[in-house]
Amino acid sequence: MTSLQSAGLTGWSEDRIHVSVPGNSRVHEVEGVHAHRLRDVGDVLTAGTPRARPEVAVIRAALWAGTDRQAATLLAMTVQQRLVHPDRVLDVWSRVQRCRRRALLSQVVADVCTGAHSLDELDFAAMCQARGLPEPTRQVVRKGRRGRVYLDVGWEDLGVHVEIDGAQHTQGLNAIDDALRHNDLAVEGSVNLRIPVLGLRLRPDDFMGQVLAALDAARVRRTS
Repeated sequence: MTSLQSAGLTGWSEDRIHVSVPGNSRVHEVEGVHAHRLRDVGDVLTAGTPRARPEVAVIRAALWAGTDRQAATLLAMTVQQRLVHPDRVLDVWSRVQRCRRRALLSQVVADVCTGAHSLDELDFAAMCQARGLPEPTRQVVRKGRRGRVYLDVGWEDLGVHVEIDGAQHTQGLNAIDDALRHNDLAVEGSVNLRIPVLGLRLRPDDFMGQVLAALDAARVRRTS
């Protein structure tokens, strides 16, 4: 995390300095400093403060993060702030052999580095089935004010739709286009839920609870 901040990471506060040291080094306790003993410190940038390369630093930060949420946030912020090329992160991650949160980080790295949904409609349908929800229709097509609108999944009979936002939705002007599409559907009276793909990774029960609530409310409206 300290290396990433030296590289320009913004929006993240950290109360300790993290230092990578060779495993056979003598380390003296220093208040506010956390020394991580490594078998291989790896390639080091020497311009300015000596530090790990960003692609290495972000993977180490994710491995050492206190929670899954912190790990995913650091990965997303580093790539979104363009401190590192996504391909380099993918390359470093492919060489990680041991990790206590491998399943999650494999998904998150793919989510933030490929710029696309690695959690597709079939994955979402499986999450619905596991919670006893009816299977949604995939790739729903609606007619909006600006032409056709393609939605990820939905329940057409109830007027409930879900869009799963991948990492690319935060880039450039995509957020503006997404907001316009979302508002058009809201004006028509549809219930259109937006779920960040990382949200489904980290807080699936909370977001799927919202889906269930939307379906229940839609059924009540149909019978009233």
